[in-house]
Amino acid sequence: MSQEMTFASLNLAAPLLRAITDAGYTQPTPVQAQAIPLVLAGGDLLAGAQTGTGKTAGFTLPILHRLSEKPAANPRPGKPRCLILTPTRELAAQVEESVQTYGKYLPFKSMVMFGGVNVNPQIKALRGQVDILVATPGRLLDHVGQKTLDLSGVEILVLDEADRMLDMGFIRDIRKILAVLPKQRQNLLFSATFSDEIKTLADGLLHNPGFVEVARRNTTSELVTQSVHMIPQKLKSHLLAHLIKHNDWKQVLVFTRTKHGANRLAEKLAADGIPAAAIHGNKSQSARTKALAEFKDGTLPVLVATSIAARGLDIDMLPHVVNFELPNVPEDYVHRIGRTGRAGSNGAAISLVDNEEALHLKNIERLIKMQIPRITIDSFVAPTNLPAEAPRPPRPQHGQKRHSNTTGAAHRNQTPRDGQGQKSRQPRQPAARNPQQRDQPIRTSQPSAKPRPPQNPPADQQHLSEAARHQAMPQPALFSPKPGARRGR
Repeated sequence: MSQEMTFASLNLAAPLLRAITDAGYTQPTPVQAQAIPLVLAGGDLLAGAQTGTGKTAGFTLPILHRLSEKPAANPRPGKPRCLILTPTRELAAQVEESVQTYGKYLPFKSMVMFGGVNVNPQIKALRGQVDILVATPGRLLDHVGQKTLDLSGVEILVLDEADRMLDMGFIRDIRKILAVLPKQRQNLLFSATFSDEIKTLADGLLHNPGFVEVARRNTTSELVTQSVHMIPQKLKSHLLAHLIKHNDWKQVLVFTRTKHGANRLAEKLAADGIPAAAIHGNKSQSARTKALAEFKDGTLPVLVATSIAARGLDIDMLPHVVNFELPNVPEDYVHRIGRTGRAGSNGAAISLVDNEEALHLKNIERLIKMQIPRITIDSFVAPTNLPAEAPRPPRPQHGQKRHSNTTGAAHRNQTPRDGQGQKSRQPRQPAARNPQQRDQPIRTSQPSAKPRPPQNPPADQQHLSEAARHQAMPQPALFSPKPGARRGR
């Protein structure tokens, strides 16, 4: 349908068509062709499409058109008419960039708001005109609490990458935000996938919504060539360096499971003569922005990222994505490889898989309903006399809360702030003691009393061996609090 339709036939305002022409676009993608008329009609919308199909323009264009049709009812500084919520800083910045691109011939002011940066410039910007606000939930609620932001004038609400927001534990923040918004508004929910949780959220948020889904749930793009290399973990970095050098790859996005793993891999590649940088939640915003900018303009050939970047990166014609480690959750594989094969260009997704990851690979193939081809690299010769690596900790199975590369808040049933790796405070626990000392108070400055003789075990444990009884008893914590130390929240 999009091949026969043009943007001009969608009845968009002339300033928007002019901006679209400047950007070099003539025909809408399928999700744009279906979503734009529904948003222009003023109703709620539930829309899903695999990543890289143009969802952002699918809602920014009709929103700009609708806002241009009528003036604000009661304009005031720091009172946006449209609120767009995103899960990550990178995605928020890119959505706001699209708003500026398509709205450059309209008199609207847009603003991006996220955590990890100084709040004062945002407070200053909110003292002026803000028509469209793109924000992450945590920092948005900070401004609401400080009363530097007025959400009473929001006419259109967009939840972008809603499934990712739920994955990252933002449901509480979303509910708090919904509670302070006007009851009468247009709601648009965009998502890369439609899970049962998303449909539950949509049922409570949307009213008689239009529905757009241009691809089967959790499908991968046909433009992406997928392959798997079975290789031991200790050889992965050597194979990756060989692939980059042997094939002369100029732009490679590599995904690791942890922040520490991303840093370590970037250092190994740099030591092997391949410029690389890591991007994850513990990096400062300036470092992340710099690394991403250099990767986009081609001066940095390798960007190593955790899954936090799987939704927030939009890189034109990115040729290669490498899964250095498979994600714990199969859906994240779809989002990772969706960074390539975008906007009609071809791409390649290569996964380096250790035997310990076989179950994760099986779950991914079950999700995408295809077997990924296994390929052997004949030109790769494994180095000899490699130093022994420390054993890796066990990986959580699918269904357990994960995202150690975000905040871990979902695991602790706490609300995160922007899902960008702020360090959580863990309660400090009493020092470890042996079973005979378990019921004694901790003495830090006085001589220890004589240990009491072992007590008889409870009746229900008398049939157990000594080792089994010890395992059945409550285990001591590992660390004692410092005098006057504040316990974690």
